[in-house]
Amino acid sequence: AQDFSMRYPTVDGHGNFGSIDGDGAAAMRYTEARLSKPGMMLLDNLDKGLVDFLPNFDDSEKEPAVLPATLPNLLINGTTGIAVGMASSICSFNLAELCEATAAYIKDNSIDLCDVLPAPDFSTGGQLIYNRSALEQIYRTGRGSFKLRAKYRYDKDANCIEIYEIPYTTNLEVIIDKIIALVKGGKIRDISDIRDETDLNGLKITIDIKKGTNPDLLMHKLYAMTPLSDSFSCNFNVLIQGKPMTLGVGGILQHWTEFRMESIRKQLAFDIQKKQEKYHLLQGLAEILLDIDKAISIIRHTELESMVVPNLMEGFSIDEVQADYIAEMKLRNINKEYILKRTQEMESLEKEIADLKATLESNTKIKNLICRQLKAVAKKYGKPRLTEIIQEEEIVTPTKDDFIEDYGVRLFLTEQNYFKKIPLISLRSAGEQKVKDDDYIMQEMESTNRGEMLFFSNQFNVYKMKLSDIP
Repeated sequence: AQDFSMRYPTVDGHGNFGSIDGDGAAAMRYTEARLSKPGMMLLDNLDKGLVDFLPNFDDSEKEPAVLPATLPNLLINGTTGIAVGMASSICSFNLAELCEATAAYIKDNSIDLCDVLPAPDFSTGGQLIYNRSALEQIYRTGRGSFKLRAKYRYDKDANCIEIYEIPYTTNLEVIIDKIIALVKGGKIRDISDIRDETDLNGLKITIDIKKGTNPDLLMHKLYAMTPLSDSFSCNFNVLIQGKPMTLGVGGILQHWTEFRMESIRKQLAFDIQKKQEKYHLLQGLAEILLDIDKAISIIRHTELESMVVPNLMEGFSIDEVQADYIAEMKLRNINKEYILKRTQEMESLEKEIADLKATLESNTKIKNLICRQLKAVAKKYGKPRLTEIIQEEEIVTPTKDDFIEDYGVRLFLTEQNYFKKIPLISLRSAGEQKVKDDDYIMQEMESTNRGEMLFFSNQFNVYKMKLSDIP
């Protein structure tokens, strides 16, 4: 995984992991990695038997079939890929927002997720064009798309545009190459230079513009003609118990909640067993407390080592596990103070075991426990949203005429109905206009490229044309 592609990377990389510039990663010998602190949440209580373990590729050891994730990581970091003929494209969400939404969904799965989960959030920032109906479809079905676009600022003193956040779906190299191609092709005339000024302070594409250029209008052109504005297509294709299915956000949260509840039950059962085993040992220790001298005497007067445990079992009416625990105690710990301290733990252990059993038997308490865990994770690892949400209706969309370049032109009409449009700048160096030998210029006039012309025929018809449509 490239470190820039994940909002909360589970891998803490050192070295070359690729970059948003479009450069590939270096050779493996230049790359080191370890599990990040947020990534450790995926392994919480792995040693408590929460998930099944399967043989690895050569059957030399066991590995977990899935990880006991404390939170729905699939929706936090998302994924994009294709394998065995099936594609998946899952957008990422903000950790704090998703934890809050998941907790709300666990408490009431009939809620409208759009009310509690604002929108996806990407590591590259940018702006998300908010369309509620499109998001509702994605949240419900797992399919659909939404628009992303870059963020920019205009430096009036330097007369340049600085693009400092771009859509998640593209990279710097693609954007710059596309803009250069448009300038060379004559489709955009307002740009004099473009360069990559990305540094330690962050990403930056600087575009020098010509004098008199409207920067906002130019950016709207670039949004329409380059990957500075792009769509993210969602296809929430996931594996549930080894079976592929397409689920919406609600469906993924439902399956994760069921999985997490089962994991919590296994964790509770494991903790109860361990505490009961400890309580059982302390019960045997409490029996010793009644007559420490007797225990010492039994051990001291037993000739065979193999008979120490049976003699303690007989002397204090305890079982083999308790007797073995007492026999293994250090000599310095066979005193009244130490034994009293240990046996005082029995009362708190009884309460803990009772609480754990009560939680294990109640789905409501298990759900509340999950919600508390999600709240703690959000508080510890939550970060502010990077992708700004822009309401679709707030965006001022330029008209088609706004994209038409406005410059002076001279128009010529000949007696044989030939029509010509020449920019005034070109006209200065063009000299006298040439026509056919038996033709002559009948009419000429000045206008602008945004103007319109009316052509009247001798058949009593009139035709209108936009001058921008004429080469």
